[in-house]
Amino acid sequence: MKLHHIIESQQFTLPTLIELFQRADQMEQVVARGGTLDYQKKIMASLFYQPSTRTRFSFESAMLRLGGKVISTERAHEFSSVMMGETLEDTIRVVGNYCDVIVLRHDTVGGAQRAAVASAVPVINAGDGKGGEHPTQALLDLYTIYKELGVIDGVKVAMVGNLLDGRTVRSLAYLLGKFERVKIYFVAPPALQMKQDILDHLASGNVWYSLESDLSKVLAEVDVVYMTRIEPEKMPAQEKLPSPYYLDEAGIQRLRSNALILHPLPRLNEIAVGIDSDPRAAYFRQTKNGVLIRMALLASVLD
Repeated sequence: MKLHHIIESQQFTLPTLIELFQRADQMEQVVARGGTLDYQKKIMASLFYQPSTRTRFSFESAMLRLGGKVISTERAHEFSSVMMGETLEDTIRVVGNYCDVIVLRHDTVGGAQRAAVASAVPVINAGDGKGGEHPTQALLDLYTIYKELGVIDGVKVAMVGNLLDGRTVRSLAYLLGKFERVKIYFVAPPALQMKQDILDHLASGNVWYSLESDLSKVLAEVDVVYMTRIEPEKMPAQEKLPSPYYLDEAGIQRLRSNALILHPLPRLNEIAVGIDSDPRAAYFRQTKNGVLIRMALLASVLD
């Protein structure tokens, strides 16, 4: 598997995904023995125009466990050059002279693609704008499903919350659409439902989906519940949490015994804390899988 820029979920083929998961499995063994020095001569730049804890730390942990080095910033807008009006493209050209790979979180949709065009070194999209993509999050989500359930073909997934702006659910929908007999339930208030471009993409590939407004109606049907945040100001006044988009102890009684509860994190109050100890709650295991997937991706673009 040889990758260069990692910009969107659509670029991954089924064979590439399977090879990526196999390499992530190998990375779990690497971590267990304390890491490797294979990439000690490589430098990763994490260039974040938006604040992040999990994605940034996950990438930096992945690079350090590979033996590489990290240079980083979380507030790129506060660079004097950016404040003075330097373009993203010029920033990328300069930063590329300091490192071997750039992990970029940008605040505009399409920012990662612009960076890739300008960059002489690989660019990895760590999230671009509201309603853009977050391919590495979707890859670790898919890997978690694969590890926990042992299969992706035929899986039934409920995506819940703010689907309109959610870049993680957009990227995951693209990936799930590559598998056979997948069913996706999009559960959200009408004003926050999945955008038409994703629905059209799924329809073009004959991927089954349904638009729903009440999570309780689909809990018994699905293998995976993928919860996301709905910011309080975006909730209709009559549907403040707890709501049809809130998962509590009563709700999980409807779930199958081997179902999964996922969340890209951070959460607000859409998942009751009491669920954390349920073995079906896999959202903290997701974060561990994120390091493995990102190690595999970094190794691929650096080889």
